[in-house]
Amino acid sequence: SLLQTSLCVEIRYQATDGTVGSWDDGDFLGDESLQEEEKDSQETDGLLPSSRPSSRPPGEKSFRRAGRSVFSAMKLGKNRAHKEEAQKQDEPAVLEMEDLDCLAIRLGDGLDPDSVSLASVTALTTNVSNKRSKPDIKMEPSAGRPMDYQVSVMVIEARQLVGLNMDPVVCVEVGEDKKYTSMKESTNCPYYNEYFVFDFHVSPDIMFDKIIKISVIHSKNLLRSGTLVGSFKMDVGTVYSQPEHQFHHKWAILSDPDDISSGLKGYVKCDIAVVGKGDNIKTPHKANETDEDDIEGNLLLPEGVPPERQWARFYVKIYRAEGLPRMNTSLMANMKKAFIGENKDLVDPYVQVFFAGQKGKTSVQKSSYEPLWNEQVVFTDLFPPLCKRIKVQIRDSDKVNDVAIGTHFIDLRKISNDGDKGFLPTLGPAWVNMYGSTRNYTLLDEHQDLNEGLGEGVSFRARLMLGLAVEILDTSNPELTSSTEVQVEQATPISESCTGKMEEFFLFGAFLEASMVDRKNGDKPITFEVTIGNYGNKVDGLSRPQRPRPWKEPGDEEEVDLIQNSSDDEGDEGGDLASVSSTPPMRPQITDRNYFHLPYLERKPCIYIKSWWPDQRRRLYNANIMDHIADKLEEGLNDVQEMIKTEKSYPERRLRGVLEELSCGCYRFLSLADKDQGHSSRTRLDRERLKSCMRELESMGQHAKALRAQVKRHTVRDKLRLCQNYLQKLRFLADEPQHSIPDVFIWMVSNGKRIAYARVPSKDLLFSIVEEEMGKDCAKVKTLFLKLPGKRGFGSAGWTVQAKLELYLWLGLSKQRKDFLCGLPCGFEEVKAAQGLGLHSFPPVSLVYTKKQVFQLRAHMYQARSLFAADSSGLSDPFARVFFINQSQCTEVLNETLCPTWDQMLVFNNLELYGEAHELRNDPPIIVIEIYDQDTMGKADFMGRTFAKPLVKMADEAYCPPRFPPQLEYYQIYRGNTTAGDLLAAFELLEMGPAGKANLPPINGPMDVDGGPIMPVPVGIRPVLSKYRIEVLFWGLRDLKRVNLAQVDRPRVDIECAGKGVQSSLIHNYKKNPNFNTLVKWFEVDLPENELLHPPLNIRVVDCRAFGRYTLVGSHAVSSLRRFIYRPPDHAAPNWNTMVRLLQGCRVLCNGGPSYHPTGEIVVNMEPEVPIKKLETMVKLDAMSDAIIKVDVAEEEKERKKKKKKGTSEELEEEEPDESMLDWWSKYFASIDTMKEQLRQQEASGIDLEEKEEMDNTEGLKGPMKGKERAKALKEEKKKRTQSPGPGPGQGPEAPEKKKPKIDELKVYPKELESEFDNFEDWLHTFNLLRGKTGDDEDGSTEEERTVGRFKGSLCVYKVPLPEDVAREAGYDPTYGMFQGIPSNDPINVLVRVYVVRATDLHPADINGKADPYIAIRLGKTDIRDKENYISKQLNPVFGKSFDIEASFPMEMLTVAIYDWDLGTDDLIGETKIDLERFYSKHPPPPCGIAQNYSIHGYNIWRDPMMPSQILTRLCKEGKVDGPHFGPPGRVKVANRVFTGPSEIEDENGQRKPTEEHVSLCALRHWEDIPRVGCRLVPEHVETRPLLNADKPGIEQGRLEMWVDMFPMDMPAPGTPLDISPRKPKKYELRVIVWNTDEVVLEDDDFFTGEKSSDIFVRGWPGARTKEGQEVGQGHGEPTLEGQKDQTVIHLTMPGAGVFSVVTSADRALGCSKEGQISFPLRTLVCIWAKLEMRAVCCTGAIELDLNRFPRGAKTAKQCSMEMATGEVDVPLVSIFKQKRVKGWWPLLARNENDEFELTGKVEAELHLLTAEEAEKNPVGLARNEPDPLEKPNRPDTSFIWFLNPLKSARYFLWHTYRWLLLKLLLLALLLLLLALFLCSVPGYLVKKMLGA
Repeated sequence: SLLQTSLCVEIRYQATDGTVGSWDDGDFLGDESLQEEEKDSQETDGLLPSSRPSSRPPGEKSFRRAGRSVFSAMKLGKNRAHKEEAQKQDEPAVLEMEDLDCLAIRLGDGLDPDSVSLASVTALTTNVSNKRSKPDIKMEPSAGRPMDYQVSVMVIEARQLVGLNMDPVVCVEVGEDKKYTSMKESTNCPYYNEYFVFDFHVSPDIMFDKIIKISVIHSKNLLRSGTLVGSFKMDVGTVYSQPEHQFHHKWAILSDPDDISSGLKGYVKCDIAVVGKGDNIKTPHKANETDEDDIEGNLLLPEGVPPERQWARFYVKIYRAEGLPRMNTSLMANMKKAFIGENKDLVDPYVQVFFAGQKGKTSVQKSSYEPLWNEQVVFTDLFPPLCKRIKVQIRDSDKVNDVAIGTHFIDLRKISNDGDKGFLPTLGPAWVNMYGSTRNYTLLDEHQDLNEGLGEGVSFRARLMLGLAVEILDTSNPELTSSTEVQVEQATPISESCTGKMEEFFLFGAFLEASMVDRKNGDKPITFEVTIGNYGNKVDGLSRPQRPRPWKEPGDEEEVDLIQNSSDDEGDEGGDLASVSSTPPMRPQITDRNYFHLPYLERKPCIYIKSWWPDQRRRLYNANIMDHIADKLEEGLNDVQEMIKTEKSYPERRLRGVLEELSCGCYRFLSLADKDQGHSSRTRLDRERLKSCMRELESMGQHAKALRAQVKRHTVRDKLRLCQNYLQKLRFLADEPQHSIPDVFIWMVSNGKRIAYARVPSKDLLFSIVEEEMGKDCAKVKTLFLKLPGKRGFGSAGWTVQAKLELYLWLGLSKQRKDFLCGLPCGFEEVKAAQGLGLHSFPPVSLVYTKKQVFQLRAHMYQARSLFAADSSGLSDPFARVFFINQSQCTEVLNETLCPTWDQMLVFNNLELYGEAHELRNDPPIIVIEIYDQDTMGKADFMGRTFAKPLVKMADEAYCPPRFPPQLEYYQIYRGNTTAGDLLAAFELLEMGPAGKANLPPINGPMDVDGGPIMPVPVGIRPVLSKYRIEVLFWGLRDLKRVNLAQVDRPRVDIECAGKGVQSSLIHNYKKNPNFNTLVKWFEVDLPENELLHPPLNIRVVDCRAFGRYTLVGSHAVSSLRRFIYRPPDHAAPNWNTMVRLLQGCRVLCNGGPSYHPTGEIVVNMEPEVPIKKLETMVKLDAMSDAIIKVDVAEEEKERKKKKKKGTSEELEEEEPDESMLDWWSKYFASIDTMKEQLRQQEASGIDLEEKEEMDNTEGLKGPMKGKERAKALKEEKKKRTQSPGPGPGQGPEAPEKKKPKIDELKVYPKELESEFDNFEDWLHTFNLLRGKTGDDEDGSTEEERTVGRFKGSLCVYKVPLPEDVAREAGYDPTYGMFQGIPSNDPINVLVRVYVVRATDLHPADINGKADPYIAIRLGKTDIRDKENYISKQLNPVFGKSFDIEASFPMEMLTVAIYDWDLGTDDLIGETKIDLERFYSKHPPPPCGIAQNYSIHGYNIWRDPMMPSQILTRLCKEGKVDGPHFGPPGRVKVANRVFTGPSEIEDENGQRKPTEEHVSLCALRHWEDIPRVGCRLVPEHVETRPLLNADKPGIEQGRLEMWVDMFPMDMPAPGTPLDISPRKPKKYELRVIVWNTDEVVLEDDDFFTGEKSSDIFVRGWPGARTKEGQEVGQGHGEPTLEGQKDQTVIHLTMPGAGVFSVVTSADRALGCSKEGQISFPLRTLVCIWAKLEMRAVCCTGAIELDLNRFPRGAKTAKQCSMEMATGEVDVPLVSIFKQKRVKGWWPLLARNENDEFELTGKVEAELHLLTAEEAEKNPVGLARNEPDPLEKPNRPDTSFIWFLNPLKSARYFLWHTYRWLLLKLLLLALLLLLLALFLCSVPGYLVKKMLGA
């Protein structure tokens, strides 16, 4: 019978670069849907022939050079050209699949010069290669090197502290350092405002693990340490990873570590910042203080951490360790043997675990190499913890000192996931490998630091089996131990098999080349040793495992045997395959005078090692798949960045291809990763990680797909940023926390000493049958550079290569090893050891190559740029040394340059390469190029290194386009980890055929290699040149320092570019006049057509001494001339941008503002009107049209003024401020508010910061506030005329809700003025002259320290001849060339007026964490020290000073420094330098900034000696602009723009006068709209400058707010300086009259009656509870203080508005002669206290009122509710400074056990604010009369009176308690009495009646 069978075959096509795709119908080219998609998409990725024929430019072939993209056909094979060719063109995916050569030929046509790529390293070394993997260019180990860090903590205040009667102190602890705030007495909400700084110089690893701990301690003093209220901790790394490296104004939650069930202990508000060298921290603004009082919304926690953190236990389980080093040094062992007779192993290991500032340790296992602990260390901390890493260290216990054997860090982020489907931290049980110092046992280990986990370990130390689990605690459980002490418990032992089945692994290596051996090691024979774990290590000799056979689980035996005997020739080699772990010793030969090489020639030594490890390959496979995806992504992104940088076309297509590749990779991961699910040894972390990786990659794949559709030309940059995030995420996911196989180390051993090493991660070498799972270096030839171990590898020693190896490595299971030679270059025979002869799979001990090819290498070394300065002159004498296999050659030495143009071809002959010819074509070895500085004495200094890959031509190929001749490329030069310039070169490797050199392309020039003349780079390769003219503007020299102790007296500037140059005129006396008298000179030079290849331009300053000697002062290299290239305007085509802008302008104008004027004038109306759009649109008008710009006062304003005059009593909410009340500070504060408001709006509208900067640069100043047409117009008008009663026209959606009073404003820049105005380099540039060597980290000469002066001038580069129309412009002066209309540089005298407003965030200079700052100003010879006006104990001093200095231009820099006043010498806190010549820019011709408004009196008086109209006239004259034409009134015309505005002005007496100044000012404020000469003028401003201190380079020491005005002496004298002195604090007295209390909760029980009663009194404080609190009389045993009126007086001083100060008389400390001022937000605190009979006084309830804005009191006690204080109901807020007198009921609150507020009473009080004068007339308070006296209150009698006056008290008690009962009894008695009387008298009456008497 027939069985019907169906067979499914899945065919995979394996591409050369390792991508896999399965066949799929949709992948074929005839697919209609595909063509449809093509037609839809405008920007097709690959062009189908049918797709857009019309758009193809003529002359281009049918393939277009577009961005290489992964087109659907490419999913199959991605038939890419090899990388070197691909670098040059960005071809589309070509659909026809031809072989690579044809492909290359088709792509090569139509190359343009721009196809040269500025090489990024990755681009040049990644080749899509089967046989070679990419070398790593960065050499120096960066970890472990110490750096400068500064941690600054500002403790602002604490709130809601739990406890009674507290005197809290805050302790700030960073690592070991502690600092304390001052103590605040009797308060639960202390206000500190104290600033602490901690400085560290440690390596980043140590720094980021330090713990910052903030704890509050109660009643600490000298004698006792106080009790801990609560603490909060977080590691420094968490802070550093925040945006801006800081938390600003956040609330830290305190919890008590000793009692975890107790809950919250209070909050501390603080700022924490961590600054490394070179980080600058921007203090974020907070728009208003109220946000910060919302504690819950501003917790001190990183994003994503829930506010309610729970307590959790962290169990770190330590099971056992293996492979510990023998710690017994031979010397110690012999001594112990001799004295004690003890001959045991001398290692006594224990494990120590550090986490969140606590440490725990296991027991010590005596004398054991394989200790077994089975213990767990338990930490209790809040979850999620704010400490990132757990440090686990194996230590050797010793009587003298314990040493670390090895350290491992567990990163909690990698073993947990905080997402919705996340998991708690979990790990293992798994082995982790520890690396550290080498295992050569000497008494002192120089690399001990490596064992502590600092720096990269250089050898395997041990492996430890550990686990980690986390349990969230239920704190309500009573059995819980509530302490957080670290505990050590026994852990349940685990079976050996839980970490995986032991498997035999096989590592094979073949050394194909060993060159560049440092000459220090050249005299002794060299051997290379390879180790994996302890296997292969000679010293410990663990070449055979302790368990000779892999242990088997029951039932495995037969299977294993089957495998063992599966092939005949492997039968008996299982056991006796001894490992060979090192190469035979060989003596090196000389390559050149620096390096040696080992002459392996055709015989290549091999090593192989057998080792046994648990089989956990799946983990590594998954990591490898993700690494592959990440590598591809990184390579693609680098390509896209290159394309953008070199301005190639269609980068968006390449990016789309990259995204397509990414999404394919992600889906591929999902199909591969889910194998081996049932593996018994998978830990929980394996399962959870797999799930989360699959989720992440799935969503990443979807996002990438979605993103691909959104990539457009203008969004490439943004999308590129998003892709960078993907890359980081992939790298993070690929890092496997549970190690399995240790890394492989390759050591160079010379003379028995270990010299240098390389470390290769084992996962990179791991073999798998699935292509993606293979390690990236498995079965490939890897180029390794050996480096020095540990600290020896820091600095310059780390840059030199100790040896360069070409090494082939393969690692896999022994049973898979039949293919271990598959990746080697072909053409070899194996040489096996004796016992392995005839066995097929027995590994060879060496390989003998039978095939070799002979090549010639031509290195075309054109030029280098931006090299490292290696000589003290600040220049270098560079030459390049090129290494290829075992030959090296040098270029010539070019003296004194950082940008050498060698233009030299080096020819290497007779290069023998082993292997098959076709493989060499695709995988040539790499070329190493090193740049050196030639020194007359000693050896050449190393300046940097780069790699290149040659373009190979086989003998049978033609030397013709497209591949040849090769193009010049840029290669990035690295020195250590830093970039050190670029090399422009090309390399070709030509095979010599049978005919020898005859068939090579001819070399023009003599072939004599031995010291013959230098051959230039041949014509086809060198760039095409054309003629350029370079004009140089010589202005002057500044700040020249001494050279060799002599002053510079007669300097001259030499300019050189591409071998041509020009010299400036000589400055005859630098002291008198440092400016040049001839301003403009020029020279002509041949430069490449391609601007990217332009050589740098060198500027040098020499000092001409007597007898014709010249000394170099300093030099500067302009590496890119692009910004100085002048491109003549193209008149033929109207500029597209201008068109767009015009259209935009018209659109805006049509929307809002008057309609088009028939004359073609565009009216830009400055009246406030309906906002058009949130984002401003630029109105750039073309020079052809006229525009009217009109400013009108809003109608309402006029109305309002009329009303004012009439004197109507209509009071507005916020009345118009009185002119006389306003001063400069009003203006300043209003401007600061505006700035903050804008910053906030900017955040709200979510403008991307970079876009924002771009907008700022093009557009002007302000962020989106109110939508008017221009940000600019907005700024001037800002809140000025638009605020009107009721929602006037200014109140668009963007206007703030609060109506602000109309105050003229200035511009507050949160940064330096230069950064706002492009450094004022519009025509005058400043070039820093450098001298001295470039600093490396350890000698730290930064650029600032190398600067010896500044050259001021400019350049202009243009092709000659110029179009004629340029020279024909009106007023063209040929002597000035392109620099028309520059001012003269003759000396002029000026008055410099420096205004210093205030400093913020100064670095503390005194022990008390404060400073006593004062200002010092230096300019030329003037040195002003304002020492007597220092401000005591302030880190945010308000100076409010102005200084006048007479000086003459040209002059030195102006230095404004802040010093700390001391009795001895004063310390510099920080200084800022301002180049006053920035005012030579065209931005600010007026001496002062342009004010916002013109007025002739009041606080905003015009302070420039020239009126706006005069300035306008001067500008028009200088700029040769037609105008200004005034008239009719209120109108001025400049060029073709018309400005309108008010035409009258009021003087002091209210008289109106006609004026032209308003419109002139309007024209000035819109000067940038004037065609041709327009630019932004500097407005009236305050700039914020960072203060720096040379001792702490790169770390900001505070900021200074200031501005500078300059008045030329030849102009009218300026008026008196503006008065900006700080407002004097005004003395106020606040009287708090307590009338009554009600519903006070009482504490005491009465003695007799058991009723609740207390002795209560009321206390009040200003601000932060100083000692000035006062009490109000007591009410005894009463729940109310009926009718009681008492008063407490608080004296305040108040500086105008803003912050209030409480003046306390300070202790007159040593040298402190002034009273200190403490600033507080002014609050008053009213608190009811109860005196309890047997206890201390305790506060029953309190209310705190902010005197600026507090809720108005309720009219009656009934209406007074708790919500008034908590802000849950809307209560009108009042300010005591406006109301002066407020009376009402306020609630008193206290916290109950559950930490919630409850109402504990009500108080009726009256607050009365008097000025000091009023208070003196009517004094009250302590020991004085009562105010407004009342009759004596009827005080209730109290508890002890019964003792003195029993009747009285009996009456009181009885009547008080039983009054109703008594009344009823009385009534009853009266009734009874009546009845009795009735009964008594009835008989008598009856008798009388009856008897008729």
